[in-house]
Amino acid sequence: MTNEAVIQDDEIMPLADYLEQGGKLTSPDNVPARYRGELLRLMSSFVDSELAGSAGFADAINWAPGLKERAAASRITLEKVGHAERVLDLMSDFGTDKALYNKAHSWAARLPRESHVDPKRQGGDMRLSVFHYPLENWTDAVVMNALMGLATVHQLEEQCRISYQPLGEAFREILPREKQHMEMALEGLEGLVGDAGAKEQARASVDYWMPRVAETFGPARSARFERLKAMGLRHADNETLRTAWKADAEARLSELGLA
Repeated sequence: MTNEAVIQDDEIMPLADYLEQGGKLTSPDNVPARYRGELLRLMSSFVDSELAGSAGFADAINWAPGLKERAAASRITLEKVGHAERVLDLMSDFGTDKALYNKAHSWAARLPRESHVDPKRQGGDMRLSVFHYPLENWTDAVVMNALMGLATVHQLEEQCRISYQPLGEAFREILPREKQHMEMALEGLEGLVGDAGAKEQARASVDYWMPRVAETFGPARSARFERLKAMGLRHADNETLRTAWKADAEARLSELGLA
């Protein structure tokens, strides 16, 4: 395969057409420059968000009210770093230095809680905007991880179809564990709402995190989405994903009396 064309059924097809029709690329050797740039941007956003999410959640381990909750928080913190490394290994195939990458940013850094974070990007890393906001306490951490966990599942189910086959395979391996993280957060939230004080605190956290998690899906109308779709790097548009997540989140919150 070259950067310009691919042979399919004894016919030469332009690479752009091949990707638009659902074709897959399998290694850095056959990735054109523009595709490479967008692919690395997607991978960086995932890696940085997992590292920042893990670092931000680490304090919650000591907020945990019991051993079961402490173990769950520790597992989430550890596995998110593992997910980041899994995708960072793929980035290293494109020349990324893993050792330098880990030291490049302060993953635990956060802005003041009432700041307005531009969803486009802040600072030098590529984390999603929601990971610039700090957690306040155990209830707040559980709510954030439940809502963002649901968003991550919806986003990963979309990204499993990505046209860069090694990344799609990595996301398919990561997705079940991210679902478990989400389920653990929802289980923790269910345990909190039995207490009237914790339930009111959880409602306040839901009000805080819902719009911030919603922003992680990106703008409703995006020229970049159309470019990514043509390359097979995206399929469902931002608003479709956001709407599906919101319906899912509201249904689960309603069951807990937190809608």
